[in-house]
Amino acid sequence: MNIVVLCGGLSAERDVSITGGTLVANALRERGHKVLLMDSFFGCTEQYDKPEELFLREHKDEVISVGEHEPDLQKVKAQRTQASSSVLGSNVIEICRAADIVFLALHGEEGENGKLQATFDVHGIKYTGSGYLGSALAMNKSISKELFLQGGIRTPRGITVYADQAPYEDVGFPCVVKPCSGGSSVGTSIVRSRDEYDAALALAFKYERGVIVEQYISGRELTCGVIDGKAMPVIEIIPKEGFYDYKNKYQAGATTELCPAPIGEEKTAEVQRLSERVNDCLMIDSYCRVDFLMDGEGLLYCLEANTLPGMTPTSLVPQMAQAQGMSYGELCDELIAVSMKKYK
Repeated sequence: MNIVVLCGGLSAERDVSITGGTLVANALRERGHKVLLMDSFFGCTEQYDKPEELFLREHKDEVISVGEHEPDLQKVKAQRTQASSSVLGSNVIEICRAADIVFLALHGEEGENGKLQATFDVHGIKYTGSGYLGSALAMNKSISKELFLQGGIRTPRGITVYADQAPYEDVGFPCVVKPCSGGSSVGTSIVRSRDEYDAALALAFKYERGVIVEQYISGRELTCGVIDGKAMPVIEIIPKEGFYDYKNKYQAGATTELCPAPIGEEKTAEVQRLSERVNDCLMIDSYCRVDFLMDGEGLLYCLEANTLPGMTPTSLVPQMAQAQGMSYGELCDELIAVSMKKYK
């Protein structure tokens, strides 16, 4: 197949996306596909007569390591030479239309909120992952929480506050403050006092106008992938310091991940059933990863669903696939296969 792996973009998870996208591109090439890795923000400035030519050229992409902190997006913007306000760079649509499918390795609001998916739908471009509706519902944590409650899925009690709303409400301490549509825990704080609360809101509002404030659940962190409606093995996430923030997610050795999670068969089955329900509740196509907290009484609280799970060396869905006997390259091919089903 001729495949574009689309990565980068302008979200705080840009570096994560580039690392994962490069690994995906290399894995797909090893499996015989003709692959072009492309940054959605910069696009492609190579000269060509027809975009199909690009898939026949030799490309070598070096894997970069994800840093401890999110990138400076103002510096990224300053590097683009074309004068355009578009979030899509040069020739992105034309080249993606020439591909058999686009593997979306993007993360964050820009790649997962449904806008790009809807744009591709209009242009007849096939892509991996959920369609625009499931992407939009899952990306907005405020909407997700309402749908969880309607579907009988337990979730931490919380509210949504906005930058122009005063005075801000709170849900008591300790609590968690996070951007409504962010990812990789960027802008997220665990808050234990009024002073910390005000500082946490200020941080979260740097990333987004809408902010989720929800009760803090002390317990074990669990996650479960869903591919084609079927749950994968459950992973328990144990950061060695602090909580599962940006640094602990992507720095090798910062977090212990146990797969399968040592929570017993009954609780494992419950997490898997809930993950499949969340997938259906949010109308997610193809695949996702669902995150939970389990308190001391064994009650499960769903936090969110990720419609484009990470594909870096420390990412979780590749670890789940490995536990099922599936290699990284096989996983990439499987994600393409299940994504193609929505076009039949």
